[in-house]
Amino acid sequence: MLREAGIDFEVGLSRAREWPYPGGDPAEYAESLARAKAAGAEGEVVLGADTVVVVDGTVLGKPIDPDDGAAMLRRLSGRMHDVITAVAVQDRGAIRWGHARSRVTFRPLSSAEIVEYVTSGEPLGKAGAYAIQGRAAGFVAELDGDRDTVVGLPLGLVRRLLPKRVGGLIAD
Repeated sequence: MLREAGIDFEVGLSRAREWPYPGGDPAEYAESLARAKAAGAEGEVVLGADTVVVVDGTVLGKPIDPDDGAAMLRRLSGRMHDVITAVAVQDRGAIRWGHARSRVTFRPLSSAEIVEYVTSGEPLGKAGAYAIQGRAAGFVAELDGDRDTVVGLPLGLVRRLLPKRVGGLIAD
């Protein structure tokens, strides 16, 4: 996505470790994870991001195993949920951050569809146990908001947070 936006980058690993949702505002939680990721990596400009799925006030992170992924998908089946992606940019020791939110409604999913999807391995490592840019695109009945937010990198927000010298983009 960054390449398509004309941003040159290298992928690096952050030393930050994710922690369980402690309660409170899900957007603030996602922002704190994104800030930790940006601060936990080295580079001239570092971008960190984190995505959470919120259904009925409950935050769904990444499934711990296939059974957990299947349980998340059963919970999302035929329901509306919010996807919040937070982005943080570290530039010369200063960190700027924000978040974007989209609303997704899944069509009802059959048990067989859930088993088949979980067996594919795609849900592992994905907030809410699905990837809208993958096979789960067929689960979506309605999307209100930016698809990039659901994918996990809202480019409009990234453009606002990056310094002007990166990719010739204009930042606030």
